[in-house]
Amino acid sequence: HKRLTISKVKVKVTFLFLGDAIMAARSQVQDLQEAVFCSICLDYFKDPVILKCGHNFCRACITQYLKESKISPSYPCPQCREAFGEGEFQPNRQLRNVVEIAKKFPDPKGNKASNVTLDPDTAHPRFILSADWKSVRWGDTPQALPNNPERFDTMRCVLGCEGFTSGRHYWEVEVEWGGLWDMGVARESVSRKGRIQVNPEQGIWAVECGEVLYCFSMIHKRHHPFSLSRAPSRIRVYLDCERGQVTFFDAGNEDLIFSFPPASFAGERIRPFFWFSWPGVGVRLTLCP
Repeated sequence: HKRLTISKVKVKVTFLFLGDAIMAARSQVQDLQEAVFCSICLDYFKDPVILKCGHNFCRACITQYLKESKISPSYPCPQCREAFGEGEFQPNRQLRNVVEIAKKFPDPKGNKASNVTLDPDTAHPRFILSADWKSVRWGDTPQALPNNPERFDTMRCVLGCEGFTSGRHYWEVEVEWGGLWDMGVARESVSRKGRIQVNPEQGIWAVECGEVLYCFSMIHKRHHPFSLSRAPSRIRVYLDCERGQVTFFDAGNEDLIFSFPPASFAGERIRPFFWFSWPGVGVRLTLCP
């Protein structure tokens, strides 16, 4: 009986050590996965290059970033903002080999396609939401709605019902080109009353587009304009809570539209955000299922 008890203890200890080893291995795989994703396109590095500050990017991503920045001869690193000159990056062949190894492991976090709906309690009184809370358009007259604390009373905004504090998520929005509209994400704590500035300092990461193929974003209260090669009919909003990354893609051809510098969300709930800064006649934004 004594020998049996000792054997049981040994088995329990063995399983405890085995469990710790498995957890440690999973953590190492996750760390490896995090290290091989480009912070601009949020995908595995393709032809990675390294800047003098030590940060890595896909060659195509950093090249497009240089074209859109329009602030030569020096550019801020998309991650740390340290200045570098055009062409001041080198191929990172070692990282390219690591990427190929990492691709053999399943992604422990994965990208979560989120079924986003609009929150009627936050919608501006002139917004008309569909019955399934999937689309929004500008109404001719204000609706008689309660001025609850969650509702935007001045800014023509609405938030998504869903909020995210961890993981990677994306959703897609069908757009009708006309007027001026913004989409992106906002902190749960974003102000709902009076006028607000649509920029990260106010807790909003969004791009604004209009009737022409010209968009801009606000970073550090400055406009960052960029042009589009075509008018996308569907835009993908990509959120990485751990990295503090907000990125926009043309969902039709997977082209990168814009990526904000990494932010710190500090565990706060982040929600989808929409704003008609200048509503066009009949313009509608629709969340894709």
